[in-house]
Amino acid sequence: MNLDKKRTFIVNTLYFGIMLLLAVVLLKYALPLLAPFVIGFVLAYLLKRPIRFASHKLHISRKAAAIALVLVFYCTIGLLLALLGIKAFSAAGDFLRGLPGFYTARVEPVLMSIFSGIEQSVLSIDESLIASMEQLWGQFVESLGQLVSSLSAGTISVLYSLAGSLPGLFIKLLLMIISTFFIAMDYDRITGFFIRQMSEKAQEVFWEIKTYVTGTLFVCIRSYALIMSITFVELSIGLTVVGIENAVVIALLIAVFDILPVLGTGGIMIPWAAITAIQGEFKLALALFAVYIVVTIIRNIIEPKIVGSQLGLHPVATLASLFLGAQLFGVVGLFGFPIGLSLLRYLNEQGTIKIFK
Repeated sequence: MNLDKKRTFIVNTLYFGIMLLLAVVLLKYALPLLAPFVIGFVLAYLLKRPIRFASHKLHISRKAAAIALVLVFYCTIGLLLALLGIKAFSAAGDFLRGLPGFYTARVEPVLMSIFSGIEQSVLSIDESLIASMEQLWGQFVESLGQLVSSLSAGTISVLYSLAGSLPGLFIKLLLMIISTFFIAMDYDRITGFFIRQMSEKAQEVFWEIKTYVTGTLFVCIRSYALIMSITFVELSIGLTVVGIENAVVIALLIAVFDILPVLGTGGIMIPWAAITAIQGEFKLALALFAVYIVVTIIRNIIEPKIVGSQLGLHPVATLASLFLGAQLFGVVGLFGFPIGLSLLRYLNEQGTIKIFK
C-alpha cells in the first residue's frame, strides 16, 4: 500500500512538473513568436459582444459588423498612440539634448560649492592637501561631465536603433491587425473548430476554466484599479503637503506608472528626489523620498491583502506569486501567476483536479 502511494505521488509530481515546464516554455518562447495572433484573438474576443450587438441592431451580417468595429477600434487606438508617441519622443529628445546643458548650468555649480566647503574645512586642517584635492576634484567633475554627455549620446543612439527596428515591429503590427479582422469575422467558427477537437470531459473542464479565468481577470483588474486609486490619493496628499505644483496631475501619472513591475513609483520618485537634491533643494528631496517610502510601504501591505482576498489566496501566497510572476514574465506574470494559482485552488476545491489536500 505504501509502495502504491509512493508510486502515485511520483507519477503525479512528474506529471505536474512536466505540465509546469511546458507552460513556462510556452509563455517564455512560443508566446512571443505568436504574439500578433494571440493579441488579435484577445481583441476579437473583446469585440465579440459589440459585433453581435451591432449586427443585430443594424441588421447587417456579422462579417460586415466585425470589419466596421475592428476598423473603428484600430483607427481610434492608432490615432491616440500616434499622438502620445510623437509627444513622448519629442519630450525625450528635448530632455536628452538638454541634459549636458542642465549639468553645466545646474549640477556643476552645486558640486563646485560642495567642493568649496570641503576645501575650506581641509584648509583649516592641512594646507598641503589642497593641491591634491583640487586635482582630484577637477578629474571627478570632468569625468562626470563626460559621463553625462556619453549617457545623452548613448541614449539617443538607442532611440535611433529603436527606430531602425520599426520595420520588424510594423510587420508584427500588420499581422496583428489582419489576424484580428479574420478572427473577428469567423470567431465562432474558429473557436468551435478547436473545441470540437477536445473530448467531452475536456470541454467541460475548458468551459469551467474559461468562466473562472474571465471572472477572476476582471476581479484582478478591479483590485489593481483600487490599489492605483489608493496610491493616487496618497501621492496627491503627500505632494500637496510638500508643496508641489499640479500635485493631482503628477500623482495621477505616477499612479498609472506604478502598475509597471520593477519600476513602479520608484521609477519616477527616486530620480525626481535625486535631481532635486543635486539642485541643492535638500529639504524638498528628503520630503519627496519620504512620500515615496510611505507609498511603497502601504502598497506592499495592501497589495497582497486586496488581491489575495479577491482571488481567495493567502497574502503570502499572493505576494510570492506576484514576485515570481513579475520577475519571470513582467506585466503578464504579474497578473497571470496569481490568477493561475487561484485557478488551481478553485479546480482543486471543485474536485476537477487533485493537487492539494
